[in-house]
Amino acid sequence: MNAPDPVRLGRRTLLGAAGAAAAGLSLTACGGSHGPGQAGAAPATGKGGADGYDGPNVELQYWNGLTGGDGPVMKKLVANFMAANPKIKVTTTSIAWADLFQKLPAAVQSGKAPDICLMHTADIATNGARRVIQPIDDVVKGLNLTAADYADAVWKSAHYKDSQYAIPLDIHPAGLYYNKKVLSQVGADPEKPPATKDEFMAVLDKCKSKGVKGYWVSALSVGGLIAQSMIFQSGGYMINDDGTKTGFGDQPAIDSITFFKGLIDQGYSPQNAAGDGDWVSFSNNKAAFMIVGPWMVTPCKTAKGLDWGCAPIPVFGSDQQTWAGSHCFTLPRQVSNDKNKADASRFFINWMSQHSVGWAEAGMVPARKSVRESADFAKYTEVKQFEKMIDWAHFPPNVPGMSDTDPEWSKAVSLAMTGKKPVDQALRDAAQKGDQILTSNKKKYG
Repeated sequence: MNAPDPVRLGRRTLLGAAGAAAAGLSLTACGGSHGPGQAGAAPATGKGGADGYDGPNVELQYWNGLTGGDGPVMKKLVANFMAANPKIKVTTTSIAWADLFQKLPAAVQSGKAPDICLMHTADIATNGARRVIQPIDDVVKGLNLTAADYADAVWKSAHYKDSQYAIPLDIHPAGLYYNKKVLSQVGADPEKPPATKDEFMAVLDKCKSKGVKGYWVSALSVGGLIAQSMIFQSGGYMINDDGTKTGFGDQPAIDSITFFKGLIDQGYSPQNAAGDGDWVSFSNNKAAFMIVGPWMVTPCKTAKGLDWGCAPIPVFGSDQQTWAGSHCFTLPRQVSNDKNKADASRFFINWMSQHSVGWAEAGMVPARKSVRESADFAKYTEVKQFEKMIDWAHFPPNVPGMSDTDPEWSKAVSLAMTGKKPVDQALRDAAQKGDQILTSNKKKYG
């Protein structure tokens, strides 16, 4: 199976997270807020694609990091766009996310930037501060878009300072997958997934009594969306809103890592599970649960012999919260603006946003409210389980260079989960280093 793109500290393993972190480091190391777009022309203005495109034939370059199973779905959507708009040819280039964020600043600097680039909300502030991407307030104004057209959290995450830099395409929160065959085998209700920590543990107790490791936890992946969802549910954060402090060493983080480490120590999970052990065990009917984002809906559908369901993530803390990410369309800065390309690019973003129901084929929840309310989206019953969590999805703050702290968190989680350091010591050491990085970044970005 081809896994979809790695989201920073959110996808299958911390190898993906480390790559994304490296991408963040490469961006900030190249010149801080006076980045590669400094010499670029002023952003184009206009109606943001609201009036369509009536110029001459034009070719657009579109970059994204969709190198997994979601890549072909995106290419299909692009093909649909070109069929409906034959004047605009779109060449799609898929580059691994970590490599994309190394190549993009250099492309902007050299005048060879793509016309459109897909990125995550976690990347917007850094690329906006470094002038790699341009504000797109004209698109928002031209399309008469407002926060009411989107979930509040994802709309805010597309901003940096006083400008909007992206149009959200989707929302992908963490959720619970449950294996109905395994639940039946251990005497649990296969049609009633757990909604609380106590209910979750009650099923794991049934699994344990039958000799089944009900939920495979890995030191390589637990620090991403899994542990972070519990941190958010307990009132914690990874980085505070003004980017001055990490929450790595705070009690919510300590409690979260302690809980998931305890699942290993108490025999609910095997020792030394691989980073993708949750998927391997789940898909082979060896485990009851998997906690991951909606991008695993499609692999679950195609897995032979798998009887499964999905549901909102259980409340492990005290409040309904979940880790979430979003793919967003951005416009990289251009050394010289070609009006036809600028107009066509804006029209492309508008069209793709309006027709984003097809993106649900990749398991993603459309960000645009009107699309989610359409009859076409109603057929995606599994993806709609993730839609239930939109109002309690937790996005990262709009802080430039925040990914620079990722390696410290990843290393601390690994040390804690493997017992090489006490949990509280490992996380507090990481917090101290992370806070120093944020202080340095405050000076770097202004």
